[in-house]
Parts: sequence; C-alpha cells; structure tokens
Amino acid sequence: MGPTASGKTGAAVELYSKLPVEIISVDSALVFKDMNIGTAKPDSAMLAKAPHHLIDLILPTQAYSAANFRNDALSLMAEITARGKVPLLVGGTMLYFKALQEGLSGLPEANPEIRARLDARAALTGWPAMHEKLALVDPVTAARLEPNDVQRIQRALEVFEITGEAMSTLIAKQTRETLPYNLLKIALVPSERKVLHERIAMRFDQMLAAGFVDEVNALIAKYPTLTPESTSMRCVGYRQTLEYMRGDYDLTELRDRGIFATRQLAKRQLTWLRGMDDVVEIDCLNPQLNALILDKIKRFLNA
Repeated sequence: MGPTASGKTGAAVELYSKLPVEIISVDSALVFKDMNIGTAKPDSAMLAKAPHHLIDLILPTQAYSAANFRNDALSLMAEITARGKVPLLVGGTMLYFKALQEGLSGLPEANPEIRARLDARAALTGWPAMHEKLALVDPVTAARLEPNDVQRIQRALEVFEITGEAMSTLIAKQTRETLPYNLLKIALVPSERKVLHERIAMRFDQMLAAGFVDEVNALIAKYPTLTPESTSMRCVGYRQTLEYMRGDYDLTELRDRGIFATRQLAKRQLTWLRGMDDVVEIDCLNPQLNALILDKIKRFLNA
C-alpha cells in the first residue's frame, strides 16, 4: 500500500520475479479500459512480465464499487491460493483495502432523487458550502474530505438524508467480517514529503509529454457521454484535463491543477494509512526499498 508515486508497481513487479505470487491491483482507476497514461497503468511490456488481475475490467462509462472489488478480490484470492501461490495486493485505493479486510458497512443504496436535489443545491451554493453542511451533521466524515471532493461529500450527505444518521456512525456500527487469510500490510511511506511531491510533479509532466491530453480527447470521441462528473473522469488529472479542453484554463494551469490534485490524493492516502492497524512502514525513498520489502515478506512467509 502507499500514496501515489511511492513505487508500488515497480516493487510488485520485482516481487513477482522472486516469489510465488500473483498480483491483484487495488486501484479504482486501473479498472477502466482506454485510460492508460493518466492512471499510470502498467504498460503491455510490464504486464507481460508481471500480469496484474483487476485491470481493464470496465468501460469509462461504467461504474465499479468497493463491493465489486471485494467480491472479485476474494474470488481471485481463493483461486490463487488453490494454485499454491500467494495473493499480492498492490495499490493505493485505501477504501478497497478497508472493504476487503473489514467487510462492507451496509450503507443504503444510492437514491437518484436525493442526489439530484443535492446536485441542485450545490449548483447554487458550491460544493465547499455543501462540505460545510456536512461538517454540521457528520464532522468525522467531513474532516477527512477535501471541500471539492464532490463524489464523497454527495454520498455522505445522501446517507444522512436517507438514514438520519451520520455515515461515520453507521460505519462504526458495522460488523467486522473475518478475512480467512493471514495479512502482511506493508505501507510505502516517504520519509520526506517534499521528495514525494517532486516525484508527483515529474510524473505528471511525463504524462503530459506522453500524450495525456490526446488520451482524454480520444476518450471523449469514443465515449461522448463522459463529463467531468462521470466516475471515471473523477480520477486525478482527467477532470482537470477535460476542463482545460473546455477552455477553462491554459496548459500551465492544467499542469498546476493536476499536480495539486495528485498531491491532495497522496495526502488523503497517507491519512488513511495512519488510521490502519498492524501496518509495517517502509521508507519508499530508501535506495534498498525492494530488498527491504522482499526481506519482510520472506520473514512473514517463513514464520
């Protein structure tokens, strides 16, 4: 586990070459087909070298939930262990890790009418104001969300309107489900946040140079119903690129906004990691990173 740009994919590929593992992607962006550059999806050469499960599952116009992930991951883990190998789950979508380990909260299904009302209110007041409303009824959830995290603010307000209870309260009440596996949870955490930020900026520049804007153009041509509010386009960088293509700002501001959004994602991922128990932290900036990870896993497997 770890924030974006912490070296998770490279480490996983290295482990695949040295241990009897199969890789399961834990990334809500990599499930989408045709979204390659902006998601930093492993390329065909890397996937040939180290295949990943749960990549390229659905179209960008479709949706994939934590419940979908949990069901798919558990099925794969059973198949992998039956083959005598070890499931290696790799990614940065912390909600998926939480759903896998603890089960699902039994929150209510989405209600289109309530969502439409919330969208209408947000159109008048803005999502930062909706975030302030959320802080009044569910301060715990509001505290971990950014004021422009539209999807999650909407969901938390929707849950409150449906149930009359804060989403954080309902989640706290959930019955934990026992996962029938021994877990080793390794988190790649930077010893210097500044260096991670430099990596994030460098990677976004590389994405732009590799044709990220062209990729988004091609997506809109192939899937004309996509908008900045589509689930797939809420992935970091894609919404900003759509807004740039719409003429909202120039390329320099696209770069600045894309890097800022990625840094905010990394911040949220690190916050999630700090709240998880039994995590083995390894400095992702350590030159011996892969060797340290391999040593931890070998000790775990031989214990």
